[in-house]
Amino acid sequence: MTTIDASARPADPDGAVVTGPQRTVATQPHGPAGTAPHRTRTATGEPHQPTVTAPRRPGTRAGGPAGADQRPGRLTVAERDTHDSADNSVRDSMRRLPGFAQLPLTFLTGRPHTGQRPLRLTPTVHLVTATVSVGAGLAATGVALALSGWWLALLVPGWASTLHGARNLRMMVFHQCAHRNMWARKRPDQILGKIVAGVLMVQHFERYSAEHVADHHALHHMTLRDPTVQAFLVSLRLRPGMTRRQMWRRVLGRLASPVFHARFLWARIRSYSHAASRTERAVTATGYATVAALATVAHAWPLVLVGWVLPMTVFFQISNTLRLCVKHTFPAPWQTQRRGKAYFASLTNAIFIGEPAPASSLRGGPAVRAWARWWTRMLLVHFPSRYLVLTGDTVCHDFHHRRPMSRDWANYIFARQADIDGGHRGWPPYREIWGLIPAINLVFDSLAEADPDEFDPQRLAETSDRELFAAFDD
Repeated sequence: MTTIDASARPADPDGAVVTGPQRTVATQPHGPAGTAPHRTRTATGEPHQPTVTAPRRPGTRAGGPAGADQRPGRLTVAERDTHDSADNSVRDSMRRLPGFAQLPLTFLTGRPHTGQRPLRLTPTVHLVTATVSVGAGLAATGVALALSGWWLALLVPGWASTLHGARNLRMMVFHQCAHRNMWARKRPDQILGKIVAGVLMVQHFERYSAEHVADHHALHHMTLRDPTVQAFLVSLRLRPGMTRRQMWRRVLGRLASPVFHARFLWARIRSYSHAASRTERAVTATGYATVAALATVAHAWPLVLVGWVLPMTVFFQISNTLRLCVKHTFPAPWQTQRRGKAYFASLTNAIFIGEPAPASSLRGGPAVRAWARWWTRMLLVHFPSRYLVLTGDTVCHDFHHRRPMSRDWANYIFARQADIDGGHRGWPPYREIWGLIPAINLVFDSLAEADPDEFDPQRLAETSDRELFAAFDD
């Protein structure tokens, strides 16, 4: 039997696991690649996360023998396609704009300019702003439906605001509560996490807390035990060896599929209700019944369906899937050393949003055209990417994986920069990539080059939609 720490305190990347409450998972003895492991059940009959057989050492493929990861000149996809975060030239190019634009640009890009003075935020600020964003979105949608006509144009910013607030509640508040790091007080963090799970209808808080830390932050990170990997291989049906174009077609096909969204929604409901206690299910059902009753009395069903259900199902799940596609790169086949800070750092990069501002040397017509193109792309391409997909601290997800219990997580932009300026204390240099599409391409390319035997979905035990779709978020 293998005992896995399921506390909210993650494993150290070098392999030491912080003590805490534990759960027990039976693993199959190492066998030949391609054999499916057996699943075990708890006393309640609930299957544990799927177990897998031990992969053949990647170094035995064309990548070379064990230890090949130390050979000079061998670069992972991330090392080829990202650059050292010590180079701040992209963000600093935007300093050509007026001073009042610098703070908004910092929050848009996720990157401060060199020497920028930090802005101090608190966890409560993120909770309040996310909640206000949801409320403002619902209000805008209500106005649009009430006045109709040209006012229906407000539906777009209304949906965007609702989705943005909900994603921040999920990606920052719920996530930090699972790490017992929202307010660093177990009971308040737990209560808030359960409320968010019930309102957004995502995986039950306690189940998520255990699985996220044990299988995503520990030594199983980006292995077949990691829910993120399972979501790629089984839910999206992406495979090593596929071309980038094939992966894009498959993902976009899923996002346009009503069947995919229906299964996703049903899995979200089950992932919450299956692990919830009878009291929690009763409270949640009462809350939704109350909303339904009020909507009936006030004739507000259009607002509920258009203003809440639509953005919290299709739009939420599209954002969720695109976010999954940028979280972590897959290890290269020749990376035989699968522990240590250098290895874990290689799997996560910052994803900043934006592009270099036009050169100051431009004059006249070329300058006007360059700046017009830059503003168009920043407003119509990069802003939606940041506001609707890479919300909150997801742009600095590499900082979270290095410092998962940082009490300064609420200041993620400046906390990451402070870690860089301080020499990143025992970790390799931070790396970054700019733009949502390049970041997705980076992950797709890493999967394309990954070991097909190591990431063979047939080596997974049978998994349910409830388990797989619950893995789409961090």
